[in-house]
Amino acid sequence: MVRARRHGRAPFFRTILLPALMLAAWPGQVIAQPVAVSDAARTSVAAEIRSAVGGKLRDFYGPRGYWPLWIEKGRVGPQGNALIALIESADADGLKPRDYDARQLKSLMQEADASGDSKLLARTDLALSKAFAALVSDMRKPSRRVKVRYLDPEVEPKDEEPREILRAAAVAPSFVDYVQNIGWMSPFYVKLRNARAAFAKRWSDLPQVVVPTDVKLRPGMKSGAAPLRRRLGLDSGTAYDKALVARVKAFQGDHGLKPDGVAGAATIEALNRGDDYYDRVIALNLERTRLLPGPYVRHVVVDAASARLWYFSKGEQDGMMKVVVGARESQTPMMAGMIRYATLNPYWNVPYDLVERKLAPKMLAGDSFTKKHYEALSDWSANAQRLDPGTIDWKAVADGRTELRVRQLPGGDNAMGKVKFMFPNDLGIYLHDTPSRDLLAKPARQFSNGCVRLEDAERLGRWFFGKPLKADDDKPEQHEPLPQPVPVYLTYLTAAASDNSVQFLPDVYGRDAM
Repeated sequence: MVRARRHGRAPFFRTILLPALMLAAWPGQVIAQPVAVSDAARTSVAAEIRSAVGGKLRDFYGPRGYWPLWIEKGRVGPQGNALIALIESADADGLKPRDYDARQLKSLMQEADASGDSKLLARTDLALSKAFAALVSDMRKPSRRVKVRYLDPEVEPKDEEPREILRAAAVAPSFVDYVQNIGWMSPFYVKLRNARAAFAKRWSDLPQVVVPTDVKLRPGMKSGAAPLRRRLGLDSGTAYDKALVARVKAFQGDHGLKPDGVAGAATIEALNRGDDYYDRVIALNLERTRLLPGPYVRHVVVDAASARLWYFSKGEQDGMMKVVVGARESQTPMMAGMIRYATLNPYWNVPYDLVERKLAPKMLAGDSFTKKHYEALSDWSANAQRLDPGTIDWKAVADGRTELRVRQLPGGDNAMGKVKFMFPNDLGIYLHDTPSRDLLAKPARQFSNGCVRLEDAERLGRWFFGKPLKADDDKPEQHEPLPQPVPVYLTYLTAAASDNSVQFLPDVYGRDAM
């Protein structure tokens, strides 16, 4: 398991009414006020909270009439025990459970429940709120190990006030489910966090035997497989039998390899990496997912490792689709920004390197420039003049001595398809439609120049706008602002939860080693 990565904090009961740590709300978080229910016992507790609360917690309790958050029917509700369980497992989040005083919280809860004393119940409510706000804040803190480029202030991690953390919990459809399911964190984080223990149970206690790399191992062998058997936890036999084939397949399936049951070079290399390597990869991917918002924030996630896109709102995953992302030599970066508008009937501004490496050699070979619906322009200004392709020194372009602006006109063969979704950045990265459907059928889809090609741009457009997105006419570059900007997060997840275990994906970009 990952060791605690946070600095220690003072025990809560030494400073029970001091403000908790703060961390900023995710973009798009909707905060509402709870509706009070008439209850004499809770009214009494609210009066005690009013007289006792101070610091940042007052900013939460005051607007709700000092109504208790954790007390129900004269005792602590089930969300209290859910918080204690989460604190006790906080080492899975790289945190120290002792920093949140679970033992003293439990003692206080038991005493309050047993006595029913309003003052003690109020103290318990405040203590639980303080612990919860601090835990959520710490859990959301980004790691310095993961570098992400934030394009807009709305998506930058910021300190969030305890009142925002507590309000988000108070308006969740089920408070206890919100705590149990870690509803403030990304589903990618929560699922991987929970799957990590199952993966460790499945693979981490096996003998760390080195499997020889100079011996060819094949199913059906009567001898020579003893090290492989020991490494995978089987008996001390030597045969490559059906039991070993099944075990190799299971290992391959969980470690991002083709599950064919053959212990080839890639499988042996994976076995010889040892358990620590895979635990470190899981820990790194937990840090990557820690940077993503929870499902109550309306947002889009693009994962370049699996070449998939998801979109979320109101606590649910609304959809998922395949995408084509950047190749190893033209990687899709880890970045986050705000999708602000769609461009219908877009031009494709061909990157300089593609003009040099691909387009210019084709022109020198006799291809038609205009039949491919390209046009060359004099510069990048709004008043750029079209150039006659016959007057262009294509040899100078191909040699890199001349940079030429080229764009492809809108149409059926335009590389952008019918629409692109823009989150302005200086790298020219965006989400866009594509006429090239063949690449979407491939299991590995790292082929683009960095942009994200969408399997179903029309469906995503309907989600963005709440209605079908169509151009008024054939006019190029029709810009349509989104009703509300939507955060988009481009990430890279080489370990993800799968069937109560962890599925590893190939490190196509080589970022895990970095």
